[in-house]
Amino acid sequence: MARAIRYNLDHRQKMMEEALGERQLDVSNFDLLPQLAAQAGYSNRNHPLAASSRGVVTGAQTVPPSYSSDQNDRTADLGVTWNILDFGVSYFEAKEQADRVLVLEQRRRKVVQLMMQQVREAYWQAEGAQRIRDRIGPLLEQAQSALDDSRRAQQEALRSPIETLSYQHVLLDLMSRLEVVQGELDESKLRLASLMNVAPNQDFMLAPAGDFERPHFDMPIAQMEETALERRPELVEASYNERIGINETRKAMAKLLPGIELNIGQHYDSNSFLTYHAWHMAALSVSWNLLNVLNVKNIRGQAKAQLAVAQTQRLALSMAVLTQVYVARSVLGNKQRQFDLLKQLDDVDRQILEHTRNAMQADAQGKLEEIRAATSAMMSELRLYQSYGELESAYGQLLSSMGLDPMPSSLDGDDLRTIEKALAAEQLRWAAAGSGSDSHLSAARQPSMVKAVVSASVLPGKGDTGAAHALIQP
Repeated sequence: MARAIRYNLDHRQKMMEEALGERQLDVSNFDLLPQLAAQAGYSNRNHPLAASSRGVVTGAQTVPPSYSSDQNDRTADLGVTWNILDFGVSYFEAKEQADRVLVLEQRRRKVVQLMMQQVREAYWQAEGAQRIRDRIGPLLEQAQSALDDSRRAQQEALRSPIETLSYQHVLLDLMSRLEVVQGELDESKLRLASLMNVAPNQDFMLAPAGDFERPHFDMPIAQMEETALERRPELVEASYNERIGINETRKAMAKLLPGIELNIGQHYDSNSFLTYHAWHMAALSVSWNLLNVLNVKNIRGQAKAQLAVAQTQRLALSMAVLTQVYVARSVLGNKQRQFDLLKQLDDVDRQILEHTRNAMQADAQGKLEEIRAATSAMMSELRLYQSYGELESAYGQLLSSMGLDPMPSSLDGDDLRTIEKALAAEQLRWAAAGSGSDSHLSAARQPSMVKAVVSASVLPGKGDTGAAHALIQP
């Protein structure tokens, strides 16, 4: 789980999207500031800027041509411009971007929750495959040897053809099942490697697992419903999207208001004809498109319709979330019962194999019974691991249906050991909540981003991760 959280590419992508959203929020916040503009210039004319005046009635020249500016002129301006309307629009845009960052955080939470559910199932399937893989080869060799003996007996006509062919049919059917199982085992480890972002051609060993511990979650259904409605990433994201829609409407309404612009600046002109070469200036201007008033009714109607749609969507999503909680609770109970039955079946098949080996005869029929009993015992053990993986997946699905995060809200570091300890502590907290000893689990709290290093230069098997073939603890 720790390796998946640190190295999984889907999780890393969501973290990078969240980091990008935070950078965009910084840009949006900067747009709230006034505009500070500095300008400097130099002009040169080959002739003076001379002009004269004529009378309006007589048309005669009233003053001789004259000029009041130098042929070479230098100017400099430093001014602050603040448009109150633009500030209001930028304010709502910044609030929308802040909510979008929170939406990305909820999507990252969802990815982590689903990823942990997949890791639970893939780990136990890979663990079962690792335990059984070394037993398939000898069984296939034993079955092939028995098949060869049967074919020699067929050629020598030691038994009836029907009996011999039936015997060979059973052997070939067992060998076919073993080949199918061997292919499935090879795939299970690759799925786990993909979740941990381990190269497909890189071999690793899983640490031997202990006894199967059945996960229990006995939280009252009313508290489960409350927890899901408060913590599910989809519902939290829906509330943020609803808030974005409201701010979008407010931004549209703000654009209908008059634009008030304030200008304050310091100016300089080198023109020798000026009495004062430097001066301060302040200006205030108001502009308003009166036709926008006609659009107020449409914008308000759109806002009400948009809010009604968002509320309906959230209500439908809430009902779907509650349904998922009930389904996940039911699935967990079913998987627990299936695991109990398969565990009893595995015990029976082990005893059958033991008795078959004790009573094994030297003839071919005795080999068939031993091969059949060994195959049945191995398949029962494999199904047991697969069933336990499905049980763990159902447990993870129940936690995910309530929006419980596999990671705490904050971490002291981002190395594998720290993440592993945090995961273990949070799982203990889940177990305590499931037994009813933690009554504060459903309290609303905003999850914060796991501060993990996102670096393409960090690869599994290097740095603090240890060798790629090191034991990966369950």
